[in-house]
Amino acid sequence: MTTTPSRGRRRAPSRIERAAGKAAALQKPRVILAGLLLLALTSVMLLDGYLRAEVGGDQRVRTGASASEVPDDILDGGPILTFRGGQATTVSVPDKTIALTFDDGPNPTWTPEVLEILEKYDVPATFFLVGSMVSRYPDIVEDLVEQGNEVGIHTFTHVDLSYQSDARVDREMEQTQLALAGAAGVTTTLFRAPYSSETDAIDNYSWPVYQRLGEDGYTSVFVDTDSDDWKRPGVSNIIKWATPEDGKGASVLFHDAGGERSQTIAALPTYIKKMKAAGYTFTTISGVMQEENAAAREASGQQADGAVPGGEADGATGGAGAAEGATGGAGAAGGTVDRLQAAHREATGVTLYEGKALVAAVAVAEWTVPTLSVGLAVVGVAVMGRFGMMLILARRHYRKRNKRRFSWGPDVTRPVSVIVPAYNEKECIANTLESLARSTHPIEIIIVDDGSTDGTSEISREAAGALGMTNVRVIRQENSGKPAALNNGVRNASHDIVVMMDGDTVFEPDTVRQLVQPFADPKVGAVAGNAKVGNRNTIIGAWQHIEYVMGFNLDRRMYDLLRCMPTIPGAIGAFRRDAVLEVGGMSEDTLAEDTDITIAMHRAGWNVVYQEHARAWTEAPGSLKQLWSQRYRWSYGTMQALWKHRKSLTDKGPAGRFGRVGMPLVVLFQIVTPVFAPLIDVFTAYSMIFIDFKAALLAWFAVLCVQLVCAAYAFRLDREKYRYLLMMPLQQLAYRQMMYLVLIHSCITALTGGRLRWQKLKRTGEVGTPAGVS
Repeated sequence: MTTTPSRGRRRAPSRIERAAGKAAALQKPRVILAGLLLLALTSVMLLDGYLRAEVGGDQRVRTGASASEVPDDILDGGPILTFRGGQATTVSVPDKTIALTFDDGPNPTWTPEVLEILEKYDVPATFFLVGSMVSRYPDIVEDLVEQGNEVGIHTFTHVDLSYQSDARVDREMEQTQLALAGAAGVTTTLFRAPYSSETDAIDNYSWPVYQRLGEDGYTSVFVDTDSDDWKRPGVSNIIKWATPEDGKGASVLFHDAGGERSQTIAALPTYIKKMKAAGYTFTTISGVMQEENAAAREASGQQADGAVPGGEADGATGGAGAAEGATGGAGAAGGTVDRLQAAHREATGVTLYEGKALVAAVAVAEWTVPTLSVGLAVVGVAVMGRFGMMLILARRHYRKRNKRRFSWGPDVTRPVSVIVPAYNEKECIANTLESLARSTHPIEIIIVDDGSTDGTSEISREAAGALGMTNVRVIRQENSGKPAALNNGVRNASHDIVVMMDGDTVFEPDTVRQLVQPFADPKVGAVAGNAKVGNRNTIIGAWQHIEYVMGFNLDRRMYDLLRCMPTIPGAIGAFRRDAVLEVGGMSEDTLAEDTDITIAMHRAGWNVVYQEHARAWTEAPGSLKQLWSQRYRWSYGTMQALWKHRKSLTDKGPAGRFGRVGMPLVVLFQIVTPVFAPLIDVFTAYSMIFIDFKAALLAWFAVLCVQLVCAAYAFRLDREKYRYLLMMPLQQLAYRQMMYLVLIHSCITALTGGRLRWQKLKRTGEVGTPAGVS
């Protein structure tokens, strides 16, 4: 056992360390940015669900309730209900007059066709619009208003307001007002309740709603004649049912949305021509009220002043407002008739800007959600394809490598060098040496102490002496990082094969012998071993154990068979010494020096293989903070390595196989798919909350079952105990989400040009010899 002392004064920080120091201050903002992106996605999904009445939707409709609290003159009155001076009053449509109304729009297919017909026959109409639809199709609403038609509120999500709280009623009205302001620059005083009909259908539950809205200045509009076009009874029936009896005036109901409306479109021109031929005129609800106002003034001996109906809309709060006379103001010239304002009011100020912001947000949601849906389909296919590839190729790999006649060539029996880079590994280094002391293969051990301050070197020497090991060298160097420590060990290695392991890892007695057998093939330049989680008896440890067995080792079997292994794990890997020196050793250019050198070996023409029988037991991070730190470094380092070797895509010949096969697979399966994989969970939650809980839950369980099958097969191949799979559902709900955030954080760091240094994890030394691990 020899020791090489450190030399000279402390070195200046390396380029990567200086860059890391500058980047450290930027990491917190990047975490915040990742969180904001996730919050924005969630907000967009919630908005989209709300627009479709899937968030907060309530399809309950009251029928058959008592109307004992409703005045008889209201039940028997006309279709227009106002609360002038605080007194409920109804207005009827004059004879030979039709107030043509449409409900449930706008609709991108049917509403423009309705508008075209109205414009052709010079007929105005009143459209009672659903706020969510207004926000989705603002251009149609703008055209509708510019054409001279009138708009009213039909709530934001088409709910029966008699079931809703006062706050929900206010919200339904205010949001629709904002949508109208953003779409057409107006607000309105007209309202029609969803599922309403004639005034005689008002009951004790809906009456307080109308009273409350009347106090806010709204005019509630009902129906005299219903075309029942929503039933699609045929064109002739629609025309028949929409025709008032005996020349009476009527508020007539059609629908321009809410279903297939081709029969409505076909019936409307014939209906208009028929009614005009019968001497009818068409007007809006405001037109009816204006006529009623003029008639009332004439009856009281006053000259009609041309005022038009409705309370002045208060767009800032979404209420109709307390216009002069609309809620009890004095009548003109001391008369008894209230002076009314127009149903439309120009939206200005805060109301206008809030409305435009709502419409803009909806436009983003309308674009984002379908795009995400396409991405979900692509990710779903990629994920399921990966599972299928892993199962098929892993099975082929197992059958190939476990045949009795399979051999790498003549047994490799010559001594090898085992390099152990160590930085503050006082808890683990003795266990590592004890495991190596039991090796069945001749080895020399080189411990490279990378500037430890906890006595790692002294503990190593003491442990080696206690174990009677004479094949141990301890080399001390100033703290230079793991790549430098490994390179130092390679330079000092005595043998042509070097095994690299971490200072917190323990080997089984037969690990080194198994690991070096592939070097019987002269084309093999590096061998990846089978890393196992030793501290698996905690929740975090069990989650990582599942990940190692299922993800890492199934992946390695697949990549091995495809001859494009992307990573030799730092915990257990073996290399030809000359091959390492040929590619320039371990590079400090990236944080994933193991991935970096593996790709370099491929590009140099060496084969890289996987030896599943060579097992190493490593101590996985014991806390979520340490786990985040480790996986962040892994993810970001992998991206660095792939970017560094991007020219491998154009490499020719056998050396270009990694660029042709491995690079696309790693980018797709380890970066692109995991980055977008949260879409599966987001849309699952979206579907559970907004669409069909049972169907979404069944789909989630189906995907989980597929993953369980893959995991169970991986456990079978590695002869692991299945009991850990009981943790898999919880892993999918918690652990996997964290891995998503880590990868997203890494992507943001990469895109913003940050650099990180190798981060030391806190160790406990709880992973002992393999015999103690169950």
